[in-house]
Amino acid sequence: MKKTVLICGFLILVLLCGNLVAATSALPGGVLRWMAYNTRSTRVTYLAHLAEELPDIHMQYDHVPVDHFTVTLSVQLLSGKGPDLIEGGGETRLLASMDRLLDLTDEPFLGQYRYAGLAPFSVDGRVYAVPLQSWFEGIYYNKAIFAEHGLAPPATFDEWIELHKKLREAGVKPQTMGAQSWASLMKQSIGIVNNEFYARPENAGFDAAFDRGEAKLAEAWLPAVTLWSRMIDEGCLTPDMLDYSDEQALMEFASGEAAMWESGPWSIGEILRINPHIQLGMFPFPTVEGSTGWLVGGPGSALSINVDSPNMEAALRVLEATATQEAQLALIADNMGEPYLEGMQVDFGPVYAGCADAFALEQVYAPWTAAWTFGNPIVEAYGKALQEVLAGSKTVEEALAEADAVNAHMRAALEAIE
Repeated sequence: MKKTVLICGFLILVLLCGNLVAATSALPGGVLRWMAYNTRSTRVTYLAHLAEELPDIHMQYDHVPVDHFTVTLSVQLLSGKGPDLIEGGGETRLLASMDRLLDLTDEPFLGQYRYAGLAPFSVDGRVYAVPLQSWFEGIYYNKAIFAEHGLAPPATFDEWIELHKKLREAGVKPQTMGAQSWASLMKQSIGIVNNEFYARPENAGFDAAFDRGEAKLAEAWLPAVTLWSRMIDEGCLTPDMLDYSDEQALMEFASGEAAMWESGPWSIGEILRINPHIQLGMFPFPTVEGSTGWLVGGPGSALSINVDSPNMEAALRVLEATATQEAQLALIADNMGEPYLEGMQVDFGPVYAGCADAFALEQVYAPWTAAWTFGNPIVEAYGKALQEVLAGSKTVEEALAEADAVNAHMRAALEAIE
């Protein structure tokens, strides 16, 4: 199949242009190179487990921040120097559609996983990655600050707005955000979209239609994202947050300088390192009507194998070793989430007790990883446009239209080469 590189403004995606140059030989001593957007600190226990189970395989773990992951991976694949193992997420379907990933469908270890964990990484009934664990993101809050000011987690979206105002009046920064990263604004807005759009049964088929190019975010999501934009209009999210990195926001929250911060379990270790005595809780994104709110998340990153890997046998052994309860417990030890092995459940613990109803109702969703072929480039365009909304230079309508344009552009490019 003919291969080409598509340059889509702010990203480079490999879309088939002459044959990709395969690596010339297997790496010495069973070395496997792994590219991931999760930091090594979230994989320490798991990697140690693999080292013990597979002592003849040396793992080189290359972390690439999520903002640069797709571009870096695409360029390496195009040059023939791609990793053996890819810990990706929303780009899995696209890479599979481009024949860049090994088809795992007939591997025996897939039988250990529940369908819900495999479906987001499948194309036309074929499976191209195995899930590590679920991810979820909600609103962390400092229980001591809330108690000091007589506050409780909000039941409604209006209460959330008022909570920000009460904290600000009391001289406390209500919420911090590292909006220097496009992902923060994107995920918070989609938390409200989950509540006010995806929670409605009549919208169950939207993502499939959107993925086929038959529906648009600018039409379907507009009311929910307009609602979320009140967070900007009411001063809950402020333009100065665009100068904050995720690391700065984490530090501000952990040190007690802000009462709330949107994030997930991967952050808790660093929060506790900075402030071992912090009293943490989490609540889902609040709904308009006060019903149980949703979290952003679902099947998280997954392991796939570069179809041109010269170390295929060793890579398959890693995936086989991952499909065990011991490996899954090792994953959860450093990054809490739901495992997708059949019959395996975990207790999320007291920090996440406020999200128990959302978990029980399975109200955890991220459409770009669950259903969209071009998920990552779409939400990157959307998230970057929301940064401009926060800066006051774009409207919500324009941000959604940019995301729709990327979906249309990517679909047209892929269809043109098939």
